[in-house]
Amino acid sequence: MTCANPQVRLAPITTGLLRRNPRILLGGNHQPTLVRYLEGWPKRWQGSRTFLIQFARDLPEIARFADDSFDFAVVQAPLTTELEALVHELTRVARQGLITRRPPAL
Repeated sequence: MTCANPQVRLAPITTGLLRRNPRILLGGNHQPTLVRYLEGWPKRWQGSRTFLIQFARDLPEIARFADDSFDFAVVQAPLTTELEALVHELTRVARQGLITRRPPAL
């Protein structure tokens, strides 16, 4: 009896899958801070890249994007009541993501 071994990918998801001009979503009100989180992402790129950045201020704006619209997303920490919905939308629209520790302004 032969058991099928599952494939395990230990390399970051960006290995071999990154576009020449990666699409990036920045979600939140303080856009300069969000842009700083992109510094050095990812470090193993060969050649130059131009980021195609799109901004979204809140969860309803993020929810309007189609599945797999972005290579990477950076969003500000949501309110506790919005966390589950935000994580759902991030995993739907972006291949990788980062939720920052800076909470949105009230």
